[in-house]
Amino acid sequence: MPTTLEIITSPALTAQHGFFTRKGGASSGIFAGLNCGAGSSDQAEIVAINRARAAQAMGVAPEALITVNQVHSPDVVTVTGPLDGRPRADAMVTAVPGLALAILTADCQPVLFSDATAGVVGAAHAGWRGALDGVLEATVAAMEALGARREDISAVIGPCISQAAYEVGPEFFDSFRDDDPQATRFFVNGSGDRMLFDLPGYGLYRLRAAGVGQAEWLRHCTYRDSERFYSFRRTTHAGEADYGRLISVIRL
Repeated sequence: MPTTLEIITSPALTAQHGFFTRKGGASSGIFAGLNCGAGSSDQAEIVAINRARAAQAMGVAPEALITVNQVHSPDVVTVTGPLDGRPRADAMVTAVPGLALAILTADCQPVLFSDATAGVVGAAHAGWRGALDGVLEATVAAMEALGARREDISAVIGPCISQAAYEVGPEFFDSFRDDDPQATRFFVNGSGDRMLFDLPGYGLYRLRAAGVGQAEWLRHCTYRDSERFYSFRRTTHAGEADYGRLISVIRL
């Protein structure tokens, strides 16, 4: 029997949703657990089993678990049915019941959105590049196009890398400062010329500036908790060959 899945939820989201941890999956070795990343070097059939388990937990068939080819862009797909292939994008929105929007992450922010009144949901993959380039605001705008109102939208940031683990260089800091001088508040000094970046703090800042009614981070750090989460940066520091991807899902 498979280990029980562990699914983190937020009362801020009334739509059915879950930020899945790595527990309860069929993968082994460095991928041990619920690796849902088809782009990893894990066995494709094992990844398919893991994705099917996530779909079952969300009450949908595997083909109704919708993912895109994430490329750190601000691009959003409006989903009305199973996609033809995997378009290059980093967020999805839908007003169609029974479709589960799924984001894959391993340190980046998985952000789930819901407007319960309008019956519209969204999901975004927001690493530093996507967040800086506006993927969160683009998701809100795409939800509005389906009838949502931003003041009625709740947005929840799931497990991602925390500031204490996210060391960056001066060029990284300059990119944010040049875009918005207010963003410097999300950096603190590290060792030498290095700085520590508060990715979820920045995500909340962008969401609140966009006017969503409610925004929160669930305060789980992917880097610090290797038992529950995959982490690209932790894998890099450990010299491992590859890493698993966590899945976060929302549906009407």
